[in-house]
Amino acid sequence: MAIIYHEKSGEFHLTNGHISYVMNILANKQIGNLYFGRAITDQDDFGHLLEGGLKALAAYVFEDDYQLSLQYTKQEYPAYGATDFRYPAVEIKQENGSRITHFQYQGHQVFQGKKKLPGLPATYVENDTEAETLEITLYDEVIDAELILSYTIFSHLPVITRHVLFRNRGTSTWNITRALSACMDLPDPEFEMLHLAGAWSRERHVKIRKLEQGVQGIYSLRGASSAEHNPFLALKRPGTDEFSGEVYGFSLVYSGNFLAQVEVDTHDATRVLLGIHPDQFEWPLAPGEVFQTPEAVLVHSNQGLNGMSQTFHQLFRTRLARGQWRDRERPILINNWEATSFDFDEAKILQLAGRARELGVELFVLDDGWFGARNHDRAGLGDWVDNTQKLPGGIRGLAAKIEAMGMKFGLWFEPEMVNKDSDLYRMHPDWILHTPERAASPSRNQFVLDFSRKEVVDYIYTSMSKVLREAAISYVKWDMNRYITECYSLGLSAGEQGKVFHQYILGVYDLYERLTSEFPHILFESCSSGGARFDPGILYYAPQTWTSDDTDAMERLKIQYGTSMLYPLSSMGAHVSEVPNQQVGRVTPLETRANVAYFGAFGYELDLNLLTAEEAEVVAEQIKLAKRHRRLIHQGLFYRLKSPFQGQATAWMVVDKAMNEALVGYYQVLNGVNEGWKRLKLMGLQPDTLYQVNGNPGRLHYGDELMYAGLVIKKNELCANGADFSSTLFHLQRVEA
Repeated sequence: MAIIYHEKSGEFHLTNGHISYVMNILANKQIGNLYFGRAITDQDDFGHLLEGGLKALAAYVFEDDYQLSLQYTKQEYPAYGATDFRYPAVEIKQENGSRITHFQYQGHQVFQGKKKLPGLPATYVENDTEAETLEITLYDEVIDAELILSYTIFSHLPVITRHVLFRNRGTSTWNITRALSACMDLPDPEFEMLHLAGAWSRERHVKIRKLEQGVQGIYSLRGASSAEHNPFLALKRPGTDEFSGEVYGFSLVYSGNFLAQVEVDTHDATRVLLGIHPDQFEWPLAPGEVFQTPEAVLVHSNQGLNGMSQTFHQLFRTRLARGQWRDRERPILINNWEATSFDFDEAKILQLAGRARELGVELFVLDDGWFGARNHDRAGLGDWVDNTQKLPGGIRGLAAKIEAMGMKFGLWFEPEMVNKDSDLYRMHPDWILHTPERAASPSRNQFVLDFSRKEVVDYIYTSMSKVLREAAISYVKWDMNRYITECYSLGLSAGEQGKVFHQYILGVYDLYERLTSEFPHILFESCSSGGARFDPGILYYAPQTWTSDDTDAMERLKIQYGTSMLYPLSSMGAHVSEVPNQQVGRVTPLETRANVAYFGAFGYELDLNLLTAEEAEVVAEQIKLAKRHRRLIHQGLFYRLKSPFQGQATAWMVVDKAMNEALVGYYQVLNGVNEGWKRLKLMGLQPDTLYQVNGNPGRLHYGDELMYAGLVIKKNELCANGADFSSTLFHLQRVEA
């Protein structure tokens, strides 16, 4: 790993044997990009990669010099208007009304390791040898403004992380109206754009489109990263598949409004922009103040989409997720929501918990309805005090009884929301986000607390921490069940309203940081109407997220497959639920529901007291299997084998790093008539290693056979004899030849 600066040519080369990232100081002292991709041999001068020359209708930086037009130059952090007419990464509105800036190279420093971003989630290192960082300082002398472009390259991964710091060194305030985290200019448009799109209950479906001249992109203006689009996109070469070909991945470590945009100009250059969405954003920066952008993660793979995903998985699981639960085996849990909804008392909860313990469950989670006057979704949110009519001994008493059974206890919160029928709203009606003299729009009978205000965050922290401090709580499910409308804060002036969306997310991060620091033993799981805030920013605080409210096994194939494009299995909450399924009404075999849910943080969402004796035996065996394999599933290498978006079969597998063990899931949506024989080609095995399948001494196969010839799929090996919605698992274990 090295960050090399060639002083004579004014070039930077970041390389680690996997990738190279080459930049140069342009003639006007802005920073240009020369190359990003597979590692290349260093040399003193890459200047031949800088295109320039006369073009019709071009504007040029220097008079009588027709070489440098920023419209046709690949740049690191471009601005609009000074010979570049494409969408910019930065825009600053100044006192005289101008938005033209010129940030010139002033200096740089290189250091081992990686700095923490104040108030923001970001990747990290555990020792300084894991990464090296370059900070390039740029300066605009007209407005006395400083930019610091930060680049970190990790020693063992094809990853560059980027972020930008703004500093006002002058005597007047100016407004940042666009502050994206990264720009990447690529020299050609021969890509397909892959992104993850959907809606509630069908989050993160894989979408692919060919790039064309013009602008294509995804975004959120909902106040959260959203169920509709994830803050991620990938550019892959035509023909690139899961295991071969070139792909660039771009992800934003952020949980609020974002923009991920690709622009192909009419000279076939491609510009990728990623960062906080500039719409509804305006940040006044007073003299002496700084503004920090979120972190962008750039990944390059020459081993297809699966290569890109494995890089994201390793980085996010081990150097973004933090805390005691990062590497620990996650407990098998039962959540009471589908069993009871709001209709429960202590006796009903203890009965369900007792049955769960008998079957081997390790964690009981009490969902919505334990607090305030919360007997339905129209009251109580914001009042984080025990409902003693339901729970005479309160949360403290119930938690003690659950612990006495030999299980851990978890609790549901929705900290960012309030009902108008609540003591909190009656005390502080001004604490919701709403526009003066206009109606506030309800959603799910609730309103959004103004987390841009410190006093609001402080109040919620005090309420939550009191509950967590007084009871034996090992798990928190943090929900967020609506988007932001009427985004206006009564705590900010008229000129500061453009700060609210971003400051809200900073408030969320602040509350997470305080609680996770004070209660490091608690496993936090993020939830947002399911997966409406499943993003890298939240992963920094909560190592797992409820992947979707849709628990139907067949729908989960698409959701979990798409989520795996960049998120590790350890981050995906995945549970077995009741049938007919509450979201789609489908009846799927109990075995298939578990076979899908194993590949995540495993648990249950049904009334265990309603199981037949045969079903209870099946559940007990499922829990044993989940416990045996959870370390393999959470820490192994994941391979997508067959896509649910391309046929009736889906398959994936996870392999331990030593390639001694693997678990394969195969799923059939609909049964076919008189079909041909099927083989499933596996990945990631040791070619000359002998593997035993499902503990059967008669089923021994070498890794090369399993990968190149394939594993024969027989209908009678699928649950329900291969009927609709059937599945099976294959466990591979290394044996001596």
